[in-house]
Amino acid sequence: MFVLYRPHHDPVPDWTPPPAPSDALVLDGTYCRLEPLVAEKHAALLYRAYVGQDHVWAYLPYGPFSSSSQYHRWMRETETDDTVEFYAIKNKVSGDYEGVASYLRIAPGAGSIEVGNINFSPALQQTRAATEALYQMMAWAFDAGFRRFEWKCDALNQGSRRAAQRLGLSYEGVFRQAAVVKGRNRDTAWFAAIDREWPSLKEAFRVWLDPSNFDSDGTQKERLSDLTQLVRAAEDPSLIG
Repeated sequence: MFVLYRPHHDPVPDWTPPPAPSDALVLDGTYCRLEPLVAEKHAALLYRAYVGQDHVWAYLPYGPFSSSSQYHRWMRETETDDTVEFYAIKNKVSGDYEGVASYLRIAPGAGSIEVGNINFSPALQQTRAATEALYQMMAWAFDAGFRRFEWKCDALNQGSRRAAQRLGLSYEGVFRQAAVVKGRNRDTAWFAAIDREWPSLKEAFRVWLDPSNFDSDGTQKERLSDLTQLVRAAEDPSLIG
């Protein structure tokens, strides 16, 4: 008798969906603190960080905002969106709120969660606080039991693609004509890390964030992208060369 063989994926024994991030989740690190975004507390302070920096909104589906009240209104509406969890990022070195990021496409049943809506002011960009903020979001997700941590960005946003790869997320391709944003087509680049990669990535972050990795003038000795390179399953071809 001829029996047709159908391949199967590996079983996931004793799978229990992880909890979704709560509205009260606070992530407190050495260089930064992430707090649930609250318009009354954070809107005016964050708006101040973005004033005169309209370019930071280029690849986001909202912004720039012409006034603090307009930004406050957007933030108040965002607070009521149950599908996304936004966080204000406080840089402990400067003492200021200098950026935001969020969890979205939160799918506990699949064990998948995405980081997005990342908007770091120029003051926060390329700082240890910025890297630690994303590390903390990744760490919470995997420690909570998620199997997959995603990053998606406009395919034209080379800065975001470079940041995803630096953090150890592997390139998974480009979804063509994935959305229409601000009246323009958007192709979306996908990156992700999975749970079996997390122990090695966590060690890479530990080494990079350690104060001993920096000279007295703050210059890094080892690059995070070098530390995560061996963990990444695939490289972004647009960043090669």
